[in-house]
Amino acid sequence: MRTIRTVTVSLLAALALVVLPASASAARALLIDGSTSIFPLATQLASAYHKATRAPTPKVGQGTSDAGVNDVKNGRVDIADVSRDPLETDPHGLTFVRIARDGICIITSPQNPVPNLNQQQVQEIFTGQARSWTEIPGSSVSGPITLFDRVASSGTQDAFQNIFLGPSLRVAPSASTQESNGAVRQAVIPNQNAIGFVSFAFTSGAHIVPYQGIPCTLRNAKSGQYQGVRNFWMVVKGHPKGAALKFLKWVTSGNKTTKKIIASNWINVY
Repeated sequence: MRTIRTVTVSLLAALALVVLPASASAARALLIDGSTSIFPLATQLASAYHKATRAPTPKVGQGTSDAGVNDVKNGRVDIADVSRDPLETDPHGLTFVRIARDGICIITSPQNPVPNLNQQQVQEIFTGQARSWTEIPGSSVSGPITLFDRVASSGTQDAFQNIFLGPSLRVAPSASTQESNGAVRQAVIPNQNAIGFVSFAFTSGAHIVPYQGIPCTLRNAKSGQYQGVRNFWMVVKGHPKGAALKFLKWVTSGNKTTKKIIASNWINVY
């Protein structure tokens, strides 16, 4: 059984004893990439970190969670943004640091404001058992259901399947796969027959479908009423050290700046 380390604030504090001298750790900006879901949060944190500490602003890219994991494993970046929980198939020697929690929302076009979906309906739609909107109560259209999924390397895709479908079901292979949350949103909004799922920060302009009778709102996610919530992680190779350790300590310190940024669209965990 592979052991994948997770780091808490107390362990990060202990690791501060081995941090590199300031002159060495601040030699260049940190490189970060990975999940598109975390990108808006990571860019805000990077900018605020520079303002708070005068350290170089971390350079944040985006792709998918799995791409970030591979990049940090191979030394191409210092930190990977990962929007799904650690997997036994992840490379050895990675440290996952939880930074926040996030809501995953099911979206349709504003032309088809579906009033609610329960778990069975979500499973039937996304596995392809339900093929027409006439099978879905409250739908305002009657055409075939057009599914949008994320690529297999996406953390949002992994989290959606685990939370909404369960371990034995998979999104129908007929679904159109998209590389990012933004691409899903852009594909769904103008298509009255479309349905997909995105991180809460990418719902603007779409109809957000309540799940199990609970609207997918930040307030409901924070209160625990909305169940479609997953973890956000920042991942390093080995133990955090140097500039990466300083950045992760700041992000997870629960200071006023980080708490305000996270609370704007996500859920604080510190």
